[in-house]
Amino acid sequence: MRTTQEHTERPNTQEMVVVHRGLRREARLLVELIAAVAPGDTARARELADHFRDYRLGLTNHHHGEDEHLWPLLLAPVDLEADLVLRMEIQHERVAASLTAAEEALTAWERTAGEAERDALVPFLAEHRSVLAEHLDDEEAGLLPLAEGPVHVRVGAAGRALPREHAKPKLLFFLGMVLEDADPAERASVLAALPLAGRLLWHTVGRPAYARRTRALRRTARG
Repeated sequence: MRTTQEHTERPNTQEMVVVHRGLRREARLLVELIAAVAPGDTARARELADHFRDYRLGLTNHHHGEDEHLWPLLLAPVDLEADLVLRMEIQHERVAASLTAAEEALTAWERTAGEAERDALVPFLAEHRSVLAEHLDDEEAGLLPLAEGPVHVRVGAAGRALPREHAKPKLLFFLGMVLEDADPAERASVLAALPLAGRLLWHTVGRPAYARRTRALRRTARG
C-alpha cells in the first residue's frame, strides 16, 4: 500500500531525463557495435547479444514502472491530457515490439555471427533506436511537464530502472548505465535515493565493474 507521501511528494523529473540519456546512448551504441562485428566472431556476437538483453531488461522495467506508477495517476485528475498519456502507452507497445523484432534477428545472428545475419539485424536495431527516440522526445516535451504541474507523483521508482528481483550485478550495471552521462548534481540526486549499503556497493563494486564492462563492450565503438 502506498503512503500519502508517495502521492504528494513533488517529483524530480530530471531523474527521468537522466535515465533517458542513458537509454539513448545504449540504443545508439548497439547499432554501432554490432555493425562493426567481423563475420564469424561468435565470441563478440555472444558478448553483444548478452548486452542487448541486459539493455532490454532495463528498458522494459523502466517502462513497466511508468505504466504502473505514472500513467494511472496522471490519467485520473488530468482528463484533458488523456490523449497524451494514451499516446505514451501506445509508444511503449511500439518500443516493445521493436525490441522483440530485434531479439529475433539477434538470435539468428548470435549463433554464427554471419555477415548476412548481422546485416539483417542492424536495421532492426536502428528502427528500435528511432522508435525509442521518438517516444522519449515526446515524453520529455509533453508528459514530464504534467508530472511537475498539478499531479505530484514519485517518478524516481519508475525512472531508475533497478528491478529488485534481479541479481546485484545487473542492478549495478543498470545504475552505471543511468549514471554514466549524468552531471555531478544529477549523479548525487540518483545516489541519494539509494540506501547507504547501496551507495557503498556502487562505489566499491559497481563502479569499477561497470568501467571494465564498458571498456570491453565498446572497444570497437565509432564516434
